[in-house]
Amino acid sequence: MKKLVLLLIVLTTFGCKKYVVSFEQPTDKKLDNLKLEVLLDTEKVKDITLKATEAMPTYETASLSVSGEGKHLLQVKVNDTIFNYEVKYPEERYILLTAHLKKNGKVHIGILKQNYKYRLR
Repeated sequence: MKKLVLLLIVLTTFGCKKYVVSFEQPTDKKLDNLKLEVLLDTEKVKDITLKATEAMPTYETASLSVSGEGKHLLQVKVNDTIFNYEVKYPEERYILLTAHLKKNGKVHIGILKQNYKYRLR
């Protein structure tokens, strides 16, 4: 029984293909309680509510499972705007998303992609 449990743990650890997405919590108070809807390959996978901070931005990290290697479509819905990003697995496994408020009052979502972990403090 112990061997079966150990095998199951090993398979789930190494068998799952995931994107690690970090959402930066903004310092701009106008973005407080802004809701982001995250879709991966047109399927809703996560809802994020941004919480504005006073000094340094904080990060909320989520793991998004993918079915296979290759190109995937990452979409972020904000209000009535959809931001589309093409990400490649496993080359761009770690993703950082940042919300900005433009001078015209519209929200923009920026993205950074890389294959190694970000050092967030």
